[in-house]
Parts: sequence; structure tokens; C-alpha cells
Amino acid sequence: MRTKSRLTRQVLATASAAVISASVLLAPSASAATAPHAATQAAIDTLRTQDDSPGAGVVVREGDSMWSLSSGTRAVNQNLPFGPDHKARIGSLTKTFTSAIVLQLVAANQVDLDAPVETYLPGVVKGNGYDGTKISVRQLLNHTSGIADYLSLDVLLNPANQLRTHTLAEVASWGLAQPPMFAPGKGQRYSDTNYILAGMIIEKVTGNPYDQELRSRIITPLGLTNTFLPTPGDKVMPPGHVRGYIRKTVLGMHFFVDLTDFIEPSMGLSGGGMVSSGADTSRFYQALLTGRVVPAAQLAEMLKPNGVPGASFPDYGLGVDRFPLPCGGSAWGHYGRWPGYVAYSAATTDGRSAFVVVNTLDSIVGSGGSGGPGPAEPGVALATALCDKN
Repeated sequence: MRTKSRLTRQVLATASAAVISASVLLAPSASAATAPHAATQAAIDTLRTQDDSPGAGVVVREGDSMWSLSSGTRAVNQNLPFGPDHKARIGSLTKTFTSAIVLQLVAANQVDLDAPVETYLPGVVKGNGYDGTKISVRQLLNHTSGIADYLSLDVLLNPANQLRTHTLAEVASWGLAQPPMFAPGKGQRYSDTNYILAGMIIEKVTGNPYDQELRSRIITPLGLTNTFLPTPGDKVMPPGHVRGYIRKTVLGMHFFVDLTDFIEPSMGLSGGGMVSSGADTSRFYQALLTGRVVPAAQLAEMLKPNGVPGASFPDYGLGVDRFPLPCGGSAWGHYGRWPGYVAYSAATTDGRSAFVVVNTLDSIVGSGGSGGPGPAEPGVALATALCDKN
């Protein structure tokens, strides 16, 4: 894992066009102890301050109703609260969308979860210790394939990678060029390459580009008006968005480097490339967990723990992980990290869902790869929001 100082030096060396903005001292949002959703407001205030972020936001759905809260600002040196329709890069929350599309294809008998990857991508997962005949589609989705993670700071911040667009096949080759982490099914470790390959399977089976299937199967049916996969080469966020930053400290003073429009989006694709809002993402997870995205049998497969002894994330199923709730029960969702952003979202089977975002991220390299669990605070804020019914 790189240190923060190493990260900031690398970003500043490669992102010469990025805007460096002085941070402003932002007091926690005022909320009386008796105010509605005071516990959630306190949680995102704590998240923002502990993460040393310009701002944080939360969106919660309870059936047909929705509420949101903001802490700090979505753009430094401006008074811009977070709102439910403000767009952010959601990183590996994309994986749940990708998994849901695969499970729709399973329901239609177009994909078999336990079929080898070679069935759908002949010759792609081969050599360098890999054998696509011994890795199943299920093992891609629950991260038990052993395939190495392609995503690292060296890859994301390499200036050469910012000057051109990338395909799913090229991105997958970056991971497959590294040796396996373990034999298929003999361990569990988060790898973005798994979901790039899943995107390739979607394209191979349907004959359509991944983004077209994403729109026709999920975005359009659910009315997700602020959700999209950026066009390769289009780094600029549309109006009504959250700015994303990393920190730099000089002589005890904090500065932020704006990475919102710096990273080439085709480096994420079906593994982590999506943009969405809190209103849209919470709607998606609510719809998924209440059976409106994939049929019941396939949803049960998504929620089934991977069952691998010593797994890094033992409750991780197919594109979703379990979030135990302090008020009892569980929610299922995902976590996402992208330079400048951390986002968490999850839902319960009885129709509660929540989305939490902060607009700073210093490292995407952690215990779970680019989108695996990072600091605990976003998960704490998410669970607090899901339990906040006052």
C-alpha cells in the first residue's frame, strides 16, 4: 500500500492541469438533538471531519418516500450542499449493476453461473497460470477466481493511460498479465478484473455493448435519470455534480487537488466506471433487494455468501456484500472508490435503502482493491442512515 505522501506526490507530478484549491474550515451542520434524523446528520458530520473531506451527503429511501442530508460542500470554497440528484463517480458500486445484468441473463438461460468462463470468452483467460476452463462465471462475480486485480495507482495515474481510451479486453489483459493470486475456488480476494471479464461476457452473449445493456436493462426501466457510463474519452462531469478531490498538506495547511475531470473513465467500465446520484443509486438498490431487477431465484444467488474458508469478505455474494445493522437485521449493497470519491449504498429486503458519499479519496489501494472496504466510517454512516426511522 502506498503512503498518502507518495500518492500526493505522484498525483501532483502527473496531474499538472488539476486545480489545487485551499480548503475551507467547515463547521458541522447544525442539528438539534431532537431534530429529525439527528443521528444520521451526526454520522455524516463525523464522516466528513474524520475523513478530512470537503463534504459528505446521504440519501435514504423508505418505500416511496425519500429524504437527504448534507454536511460541508460538494465543491471547495463554495457553499454547495449535497442534494439527492447531484452526480458523483460511484466506482465499484458499478459491480452490482454488472452482476444484476449477468443474473438477468442467467434467468433467461443465456448464461450458466457454474459454466467455465471459456464457454463465453474462448481463449481470453489463458496462459500465465490461468485456465478459463477451470474458472466459473460465479467465481468471477464472488471474487474467488484468483485472477489478479488490474487496478492500481500506477495504472490510474499513468499519464499515458490518460491520453487514450481503453476497451474491456485491453483492461482485462492488464490483470491477466499478472500471475494468479490463488487457484480458482481456493481463496477469495477482491479483483476488478473479474468484473471487466463479466462485462465482456455480457457483450459476447447479448451482441451489444455493455453500456447499451446497462441502459436498456436497468437505467431506463428504473428511471435512473442521473445515471450513466461515461463515453470513453469524456472526462468532464455534467452540470449538477459533486467535485472529487485528494488532499495535500503543506506547512500544516490543507489543500485539495481536484481530480473530477482528470481520470480517463474507460479505465473503470463494467468494474467501476459509472456516474450516478444518491437518488438513483438508492432507487436501484431498493429495486434490486425488493425483487424488481432480477427474479427471486437469482436474487437468492446474489445474496448467498461465497463460503470460502478464510475469505477476505465472507459475506460477499455475487456483486453484493452484507452490511449488519445496529438496529438488527442486515442490508446488502456495495462500496465504491474512485480518485476523489468514496460511495457506499445498500438496501434491506423490506424496502429501505441508503447512499452515502464523500468527495475526497487519497488511496484506492487497500484491503479490498479499488472498491473493497476501506475506512469504516462510510459503512457506519450507511448503517446509521438505514436504522434512522425518526
